Formats: sequence, C-alpha cells, structure tokens
Amino acid sequence: MKTSILVATMLAASMNYAKSQSIEPCDWVSSAASLVEPWEQNTRTFANGDVRVAVLDTIEPALAAFHVLVLSPPYDEVGSRQCKTVSMSAGLGFSGLDFASLNADYDPAVGLIFTMDVQTPSTDASSFVDRTVRFTLNQATGEMQAELQ
Repeated sequence: MKTSILVATMLAASMNYAKSQSIEPCDWVSSAASLVEPWEQNTRTFANGDVRVAVLDTIEPALAAFHVLVLSPPYDEVGSRQCKTVSMSAGLGFSGLDFASLNADYDPAVGLIFTMDVQTPSTDASSFVDRTVRFTLNQATGEMQAELQ
C-alpha cells in the first residue's frame, strides 16, 4: 500500500506537464523484455530503415509503464545506431500509447518530426488524459527533443 501511495505521489508530481518530456539513453527501460508484441504491430522503420521506433512496456509502475524506443543515426565508430527512449519523465512512461497513430514528417531545418497519441495520468492519478507527444530527431547530430501537446 505504501508503494502505491508513493508511486501515485511521484506520478502526480511529474504530471505537472512541463513542456519537455524525458529523452534518455537506453537503460533498463529499453530491455528486450519490454518490447511489446506482436512486433509487427508495435515497431516501424523510417528514413529508409535507418530509424526504428517501437513500443516498450515496463509493466510497472502500471500508471506509467509505456515508453517509446528510438534507434537512429548517427552511427558510432563500430556501426551501432544511437538508442534513446522517450518517456513522460525519467523512469516514468505514459499510461498508454496509440502506436497506430504514429505519424512522421520531415523538415530539413529540424529533421524527423514524430507525433503519437498517448495517455497520461490526471493530476490526482485517478483517471487518464488524452494527449499527443511530439518528438523530433536530427539524424546528423542525434539531437532529440520531445514535448506533450
């Protein structure tokens, strides 16, 4: 019970909806065990296959278990792509993701621009709020930014 109260408190505090969402290097959140199946419905490629976006489900905390995995250029000296996760805040994901709503556009000044419908907990963590997450990727530099709309 104490854990549930702590998680609800943490979620409520993080749900003040700061403009910037968390983009972190891959860690425990991006474990292969977190990839959502069926893979064919929860992963897509862009930029001639150089960029892969996939859904991650860490199961806990249940109110914030869904994250977005992004594998993309730039490539390192041995040919590996960068690996990043897009989350609500560090270690806390979204309450839900509508992967079918994932849309990608390209702006030469910004790079790839992704949008996807997500759900976040309400400020008191008693319900869910429909939102859109927008994240950008500059493949040349690897820079990424994200925000809730």
